[in-house]
Amino acid sequence: MQWRRHISGIAFSFVFVVSYFTNKFVLSVLKFTYPTLFQGWQTLVGALLLLLSVKFGWVEMSRITRSAVLSWLPGSCLFVGNIYAGSRALSRIDIPFFFTLQNSSHVVSCIIMKIFHREKTSWLRFISICFMLVSAITLPLYDPKFDYSSYWWGVCHLMCVGSYRAFQVHYKTNNMSDFEQQCINYLFSVLLLALAAHPTGDLTGALEFPSLHYNLFHCGCCASALLGFLLLLTTVKLKRGLSFMHFRVWMLLSKVTAMFLSPFIFDVDMNAPSIFCVVTSHLGEALLVYSDRDSQP
Repeated sequence: MQWRRHISGIAFSFVFVVSYFTNKFVLSVLKFTYPTLFQGWQTLVGALLLLLSVKFGWVEMSRITRSAVLSWLPGSCLFVGNIYAGSRALSRIDIPFFFTLQNSSHVVSCIIMKIFHREKTSWLRFISICFMLVSAITLPLYDPKFDYSSYWWGVCHLMCVGSYRAFQVHYKTNNMSDFEQQCINYLFSVLLLALAAHPTGDLTGALEFPSLHYNLFHCGCCASALLGFLLLLTTVKLKRGLSFMHFRVWMLLSKVTAMFLSPFIFDVDMNAPSIFCVVTSHLGEALLVYSDRDSQP
């Protein structure tokens, strides 16, 4: 049984790293910076694959009621903000810096839970949160390729991620599974992003995209959509097979692996102060995982 858990963790890490690298390749290298279309395509494929998996019995998912959909809509709105702003930020921010910003979403979650749910914060958790917050605040000062608009989208991304995490953890209207929640997220995202494609200018801009008819671009888009769905499957499998703390350990290891390998794949410009910010942020995340070792999701 133990070796199966390790295999699930390794599979999750592999899909996680390759998924981020594929998205980064399409967004940064190919410069397909049209998130309503890129994320709309990913969520459309994800929704179709999830429904097909349910149809063939590969994934168990109960019938979703109208009341459940309506009560989950705030979470779906945050999910759309997460993937849209995340694409904007990832297109111009190097992966190590992107994860450093993303880590500070824990600050948002902590504040929301403190205000609305009166959650107590241990000193160890407080210190870890401070590490991640200070790292994210100081990082733009030392990023050699600092771009104001990218970091603004990065802030929007971490706000949505932190708010979504708090909403998901304390969502008590019903007991929807991860697949059911993600199904609503997928379908809502497809609808909203399709409606936003023309007003944002992404639709007309994509028609003039230089690599629109290249096979490499088509392969990148197809791979990103498939990997996004595989990441959902491996994430749910890992969460069901391990404790909450062990799942977060695998998540941390996956991010560290992606950061370590990214300079070998992409052009990453880092200096000593920015590396210090990245290391401090992830030490803070490791400390947070340790401080929450007895908590439940």
